[in-house]
Amino acid sequence: MTDGPEIKEIHIYQHDLPVKNGPYTMANAEVWALDSTLVRIVASDGTEGWGETCPVGPTYAEAHALGARAAIIQMAPDLIGTTLWPLVLQRKMNGLLNGHNYAKAVIDIAAYDILGKVLGLRVADLLGGAVTERVPSYYATGVGAPDEIARLAEDKCAEGYPRLQVKVGGRPVDIDIETICKVWEKIKGTGVRLAVDGNRGWTTRDALRVSRECPNIPFIMEQPCNSFEDLQKIRGQVNHAIYMDESSVDLNTVISAAGAGIIDGFGMKVTRIGGLTNMRSFRDICEARNLPHTCDDAWGGDVIAAACTHVAATVRSDLCEGAWLAAPYIDGHYDSENGISIQGGFIALPKGPGLGVVPDLEHFGDPVASFGV
Repeated sequence: MTDGPEIKEIHIYQHDLPVKNGPYTMANAEVWALDSTLVRIVASDGTEGWGETCPVGPTYAEAHALGARAAIIQMAPDLIGTTLWPLVLQRKMNGLLNGHNYAKAVIDIAAYDILGKVLGLRVADLLGGAVTERVPSYYATGVGAPDEIARLAEDKCAEGYPRLQVKVGGRPVDIDIETICKVWEKIKGTGVRLAVDGNRGWTTRDALRVSRECPNIPFIMEQPCNSFEDLQKIRGQVNHAIYMDESSVDLNTVISAAGAGIIDGFGMKVTRIGGLTNMRSFRDICEARNLPHTCDDAWGGDVIAAACTHVAATVRSDLCEGAWLAAPYIDGHYDSENGISIQGGFIALPKGPGLGVVPDLEHFGDPVASFGV
């Protein structure tokens, strides 16, 4: 094996992503605009690659925009000259900084983008090979009035989405139960799968009540409660499958949850798990345990959307719960020709090498920091 390209330059950008028709409402947050961090890496042969991370504010997870940029700035000087083979790069970053997966993911994604361009391969091919060119997506509603969410669910079902996710929590649980029932009335018999996402917003008491009062509605409960321990408490008492999302903070936790049998699947974020290298390992763990999962991220534009789409395209079809994108909630694209979008509930896998998107630098202005120049 040749030494491969090395990191020559790292440029860090800040970019605001206003929420279309905001706010986007979850159990623990109202989101009007998001602060995205992008990195452009220039390799020793001149090839450029892009990565992106965009936390949903500072309370959704153990991540925030300023923290992402600070962590990248902390690592960047010592990453200059590092080979772009993903495993080597991952170990280098872990030796420079403990934790902060969501920041390391940006560098990891950019490395895959570069390697794909150098080798003339798509990122999906680097991750093992695509099983589909048409990746399923799903639509996530915000927390809203029962009738409004039911109407929205009906509309998105008609658009062709194979899966819907209804946000709940942060209000009286009676309203959440009413919302779930009214949504089911609209989509029953369509074949559309239903997820109810608490974003950690229910107590164990609330989760048990919802499952007890909706026994005939086949939804999955996604991260209904705050902690790993909460999920353990309710696991044997609910009638619905449980997916872990926010609590699955690293591969060790994923292995523990799967091994203990407390979950039936995952909602997974590419940046939370540390990028595409760790996402590939996560995918293979889930396949070994027959666990369905999503391939998402918290928010962001074309770069992270492309990364999510590529890895989702490699997931065994019966385990792929889809890739959620922020595209319906934001305006415009970083790449006007190849921007990632959802059509009829599905996402076309990009055709070009690497991620298949090339952001226009004019969108971002001057970098907030540069290294190696």
